[in-house]
Amino acid sequence: MAYDADFGEWVREHFEGLGPLEIKRMFGGAGVYASGVMFALLDDGVVWLKADQALAPALREAGSRQFTYPTKDGRTMSMGYWTLPDSALDDPDEALAWARRSLEVALRTAASRRTRA
Repeated sequence: MAYDADFGEWVREHFEGLGPLEIKRMFGGAGVYASGVMFALLDDGVVWLKADQALAPALREAGSRQFTYPTKDGRTMSMGYWTLPDSALDDPDEALAWARRSLEVALRTAASRRTRA
């Protein structure tokens, strides 16, 4: 994973409607936080949005791809993060709409973890 500070500024501009964002470097990339929860990853100029079973199909239909990585034993693992659709890269309103949906997923996930604890 790689993180570029200029790309982080692009993300801040496109997602400013979410309120204050915090971008924290991690594993060479970065996590994007709003309202105290991480809802996106940044890696090599790609925004990966957190998704659940409800949001993932919409992202897939919009042309997004799921975050996957190879394991040492040759398997492919996937995570619940999907690329920001290409159509949203040049459309700040669309980018913000997807980010809002992803943030809602992250907030629901955090709330369900708190109630289970």
